Amino acid sequence: MDLKLKDKVALVLAASKGLGRASAFALSAEGAKVVICSRNADELKKTAAEIHKLTGNAVVSIPADVSDREQVIDLIKKTAETFGGIDILVNNGGGPPFDKFENFDDEAWQKAFELTLLAFARTSRDVLPYMKKAGSGRIINIISGSVKAVLNNAVLSTAMRMGVVGMAKLMADELGPNGITVNNIAPGLILTDRVKEVLPKGVDVEQAMKERAKTIPAGRIGKPEELGALVAFLASEQAAYISGTTIQIDGGASRGIL
Repeated sequence: MDLKLKDKVALVLAASKGLGRASAFALSAEGAKVVICSRNADELKKTAAEIHKLTGNAVVSIPADVSDREQVIDLIKKTAETFGGIDILVNNGGGPPFDKFENFDDEAWQKAFELTLLAFARTSRDVLPYMKKAGSGRIINIISGSVKAVLNNAVLSTAMRMGVVGMAKLMADELGPNGITVNNIAPGLILTDRVKEVLPKGVDVEQAMKERAKTIPAGRIGKPEELGALVAFLASEQAAYISGTTIQIDGGASRGIL
């Protein structure tokens, strides 16, 4: 299937590794011109070179901290200047720490807000002039399966990402007449560095992954490239009638009906 992404301009956040990298690769493989962003300049540059080598398409790296307002303005401006506009935004970011509700102080809540909800709102707002001018656009938020079924000790992640869900629903209403869709992807267990980081110290990673896979109907942990494929489809022309929704990608692990 031709997703009609050739020469579309995509900005992917937190893309030096994990789900962001997989999303950037999938878009580049479909012919999009991709700008990737993260705070680690060296890692980001390496990832851009790797994706370009695999796809042959333009990939530009722009280091930025999306919790900093001025850096976001500069990131959006440089992206648009480099390729002449912005057609696709993939909002992504590292998750807040895990712990019990009572252990988080005001500072932890503020950081979680800036990292997720505020950062997604800033970048989404700042790309709108370019998308409106083009008469179309795709905003895709990578959040978490915790918005569908709560995870132990994930109160910060759940609270902020539920905010993203509500924001995206209202944005879809407002921006539909401009040909702009807004959707969320809620991944379950996908094999990334973050999944390994949240395991208890000292456990055998391979054995722990096998145990966790037993609760997944698909019988395995998801691959980042499988999420990347969903990002590419939601960014496509064929997905123009999908908006305001949250799509789970979890191998059937969630037991919720809605």
